[in-house]
Formats: sequence, C-alpha cells, structure tokens
Amino acid sequence: MTLTEIRLTRRTPTYWRVTFDHPPLNIFGPETIPQLNQVITALETDEHVKVVVFDSAVEGFFLTHYDFVAKPEDSNLPPGPTGMYPIPDMFVRLSRAPVVSIALIRGRATGVGSELALASDMRFASREKAILSQWEVGAGLVPGGGPMARMPRLMGRGRALEVLLSADDIRGDLAELYGYVNRSLPDAELDEFVDALATRITSFDKRAILDTKRLVNAASLPPDVEIAAGWDACATSMARPAAQERIQTLMKRGFHKPGDVENRLGYHVGQLGR
Repeated sequence: MTLTEIRLTRRTPTYWRVTFDHPPLNIFGPETIPQLNQVITALETDEHVKVVVFDSAVEGFFLTHYDFVAKPEDSNLPPGPTGMYPIPDMFVRLSRAPVVSIALIRGRATGVGSELALASDMRFASREKAILSQWEVGAGLVPGGGPMARMPRLMGRGRALEVLLSADDIRGDLAELYGYVNRSLPDAELDEFVDALATRITSFDKRAILDTKRLVNAASLPPDVEIAAGWDACATSMARPAAQERIQTLMKRGFHKPGDVENRLGYHVGQLGR
C-alpha cells in the first residue's frame, strides 16, 4: 500500500491499527480517500484480521472535516462499490466489513472524523481530550457521511437532532451520556482499555464474531438509501450561497489553520449568524 496520511500497522495478523497522521489538523481531503479505500478493501478481503482500531498520531485531532481548499476537480471522484460517492461508500463498507472496528478518539472528531467513528462498530473516547461534532449545519451545510441515518439509532431522535442542529462541540463525558460513544475513559486509561478489548476479541473464533456482527447489523444499520440521501443533500447544500458565504467567513477567521477556529469550531460556527 502507498499510504502517506494513514499508517497501517499489523500488530498481529488478527489485530490491525489504522493511524491518521496528517498534521497539523488531520484534515480529510481527496488525497486521503484512495488511501482509506485501500485500508477498507484490505479489511474486507484479508482472511485473518478480526479487529481494527482507528486512532491518531496528531495531537489534539482524531480526524477532522473535509478539505475545503482542495481543487473541486480533485473531489470529482467515481462512486465506490456501493454506487455511492467514496466517503459514504467507505463508511457503509466499514460498518459491514467482516472485522470488528473500534474508534479510539483522542482530540477532535469533527465532521468526517465523527462520521467515521459513527460507522465503526464501537467508539471509545478520552474523557479529557475527546471532542466530537457535526459542525456542518452551523456553516449552512448538511452533513454528508451518514450521521442523520446513524445517530438516531444510537442516541434517539431528540439527542441526534440536538447534536446535528446545534453544530456544537460534544466532549467525551457528554458523548458517553448521549450514546455518541460507548464509553469515555480517563485519558491515561484509554489506550490500555482499547488494546485489551481488541486483544480479547481477537482471541475468539472469527466465524462466531462475524455471525454475531452480521445479525446485529441486520437489526441496527440504516439502509443504503438513507446514507445516499444524506450525501445528496450535502452536495446540494455546498452550492448554496449561504453555505459559501459562511465557509468564506470561517476561512477569513482562521478555518483550515492551526488556531482558535479549529480548536473551538463549535463556538465559531455559532457566531456566524450573529
């Protein structure tokens, strides 16, 4: 694999780590898409892997929003195997992959980062350092990676609407209370807990793991049509003048650069219409 922003480590044949390493902000752009697609394809096809953990090597950022300064033509990519645009396609495939996926969230999981976490089978967050958000509505956008379909199933309609429509930052302890993550743990205990859980699961029979996940998927995953509708709404929203104006205002204030806007994105999108 040729991976420059993602690091794949096979700790054992059955236990993999996928580490996002695109400093300074772990922004997800068109160049990241084929790299993540290679990882998802490997997870779908490898006969031995049972558990994959997603984490970050960038201080303060798990994985953030899409790259709004990328050339538009670079984002004009063909659909993936599901027929959807690559981002929702990869997240749908991750949820259904014959492997247990765990998001270890330390730092900001914003937009795409939140959506990847939601697509994972389990999410564990640093109580002190994790911040999750679907910030898009505050910027005049509709989220595109499936949170409208996934969140109500995890946390209920009212809390899902609160998270999505407030476009605010959700810290680790509140994320646990709402069901956004499985648990928030003290930061010093997070790595050990996730590693122990992943190692424990890899000791079990793969067929039993996958049959159990398949049946849970049947009871809980949204159909593709719901994910596709969200992406279509996202793409439409990006062309609206209100969204373009708000994104440009954020850019002028420091969006896409290290600093207060990226560190407190929920606060800053809340100031755009005031």
